Amino acid sequence: MAHLARKNLGLLALRLGTGSVFFAHGAQKLFGWFGGGGLEKTAKTMEDLGFRPGRQSALAAGSCEAGGGLLLALGMATPVAGAAATGAMSGAVAVHRKAGFFVTSGGYEYPAYLGFVAACLSLAGPGRWSLDHLTGNRLNRPCLLLLSFAASAASAYVVVDRRERVLAAKTEPAETGD
Repeated sequence: MAHLARKNLGLLALRLGTGSVFFAHGAQKLFGWFGGGGLEKTAKTMEDLGFRPGRQSALAAGSCEAGGGLLLALGMATPVAGAAATGAMSGAVAVHRKAGFFVTSGGYEYPAYLGFVAACLSLAGPGRWSLDHLTGNRLNRPCLLLLSFAASAASAYVVVDRRERVLAAKTEPAETGD
């Protein structure tokens, strides 16, 4: 019995901590809270980073982070929440990939770790102290886990691939009309 309470307390702490970080990052992008730039500044940054269109990219990233984070913290629709947060981190990893792994050199360590933790929470489930548990796990089913991660992976692939093509087009030499 004490083992289950300890496990549920650990999952609650991990959900609250990770979900809060995601929520804060998303709120920075969407609303300018916590020192963030808000939607317009984030849209400009997304455009500069090769995510087109910038406003929709900023809205998607901010919504996946804030919404996914809030749902993770609450333990509600945990598979969907984790998949959304993980997918958002795929874009962040793509941005930082060329700098290498470690965050000290501008690398992708931090977004990769956040995405990994969100994915692990989806796999492990939210525990007993969650809204999913209170609702009979209606939104925490294996089929929802598979569908959510399939949709997230497909979406992340499309977004990152499109960004790569935008960046490649920027570096191609302009054709001359000789």
